[in-house]
Amino acid sequence: MKIALYTRTPNPEATSFLAERLRSRDIESVEIIGNEAKTLPEGLDALLSVGGDGTLLSSVHMLGDSNIPVLGVNFGHLGFLTSASRDDVDLMVDCLKSGDYNVETRTLLRVETSETKGLLSKFVLNEVYLHRPVGSALLRVRVYVDGQYLANYSGDGLIVATPTGSTAYSLSCGGPILTPDSGSLVITPIGAHTLTLRPIVLSDKVSISLLPDTSCPSLTLGTDSSSCLIQGGEEVRVSRYPHSLRLIRLPGQNFFTALRHKLLWGAKLK
Repeated sequence: MKIALYTRTPNPEATSFLAERLRSRDIESVEIIGNEAKTLPEGLDALLSVGGDGTLLSSVHMLGDSNIPVLGVNFGHLGFLTSASRDDVDLMVDCLKSGDYNVETRTLLRVETSETKGLLSKFVLNEVYLHRPVGSALLRVRVYVDGQYLANYSGDGLIVATPTGSTAYSLSCGGPILTPDSGSLVITPIGAHTLTLRPIVLSDKVSISLLPDTSCPSLTLGTDSSSCLIQGGEEVRVSRYPHSLRLIRLPGQNFFTALRHKLLWGAKLK
């Protein structure tokens, strides 16, 4: 068995600790740091994302279309997407060795424009968003779904989120939580100018076109871990990517346990 240890920046303490625990179960490991490796090593059975949710988001772009499952090991803060912490490492290693774990399929998005080729991530796990520059007038965005006009959104910006991203930026802007298997996307306004603009849930089979008004000469187009400036009037096309991310969950863990334990879903606040 062969496992990759992925970190965004060098973390020798964490990777040495994990490598030793894997070696104790006769599991080979190889370290990958950020984008230093252009391709994945051959023969990998899984990838451990060592850090927080930001590290796991970054690892998506390394995994690409490989279909290799990823397990997040939380050496960061909240770690909503991660399945294990330092205290769970021995259990995690035993489960990897025996194959005793579950795999969740997570939707990926792709974003296409005419001007930003190579500037944005190819795979989007959380969300695509548009945001007006600081101090500028309201951003107005016409939205089309499969070519049909939906609405003209006015405000600070707009988010198109996957079920995974529904617990991130979209949630902080009042969007709903979607389960990973819902087959849905959500469009969530950022700082909407009118109370009639609310989040809307759509099928993930649709193609979404965002057309920012030319009255905003430049604006930010962002994805999970990258962003760039685009001109007003430039169309942004968002659709489901044909491949998915395979996220490992250890026994006893699922999306709802993560909601309860990490987002304190339904907890009584003192």
